Amino acid sequence: MILVFDSYYFDQHAKTVGIGFDSWTDEKPVKVFSEIRTGIPAYEPGAFYKRELPCIVSLLEKIDLSDIDLIIVDSFVVLDDNGTLGLGGHLFEKLDQKIPVIGVAKSSFHLNKKRTKALLRGKSKKPLYISSAGIALDRAYEHIKAMHGKYRMPTLLQILDGMTKETAKMH
Repeated sequence: MILVFDSYYFDQHAKTVGIGFDSWTDEKPVKVFSEIRTGIPAYEPGAFYKRELPCIVSLLEKIDLSDIDLIIVDSFVVLDDNGTLGLGGHLFEKLDQKIPVIGVAKSSFHLNKKRTKALLRGKSKKPLYISSAGIALDRAYEHIKAMHGKYRMPTLLQILDGMTKETAKMH
């Protein structure tokens, strides 16, 4: 199974949702995992992973990792051409480099050209930025390109984004 995670922050809380799917062309998740954590620290510029990594790790503790082939995060795996780890890279390290991680970011960093690949999906003129650890960047790029949906964001990533925000509004 492939997992994709995202978190939404509100009032020192974080709603983290992970959806699981089996094939890159799936339209709907086969599993949904979620959790709300409290006492979330403020965003620290340049260190987003400090805020989101504990949320993802907490949710992963409730999931049988032996069934997980790969994880996708809504962020970078590597932040710059020097190899500075982003959220996905820190997650890959936390998992003892046993589960490949793909990062899908919506904006680029000017110092991150060698370790990311810009992906145009649908008719969008604005790319997604793909990065990876434990899987070749070209292969990661092809997987995200193959995901269901005719728009910039793959269908499952749109569904995930809606799930995180929808739940948060209820609190």
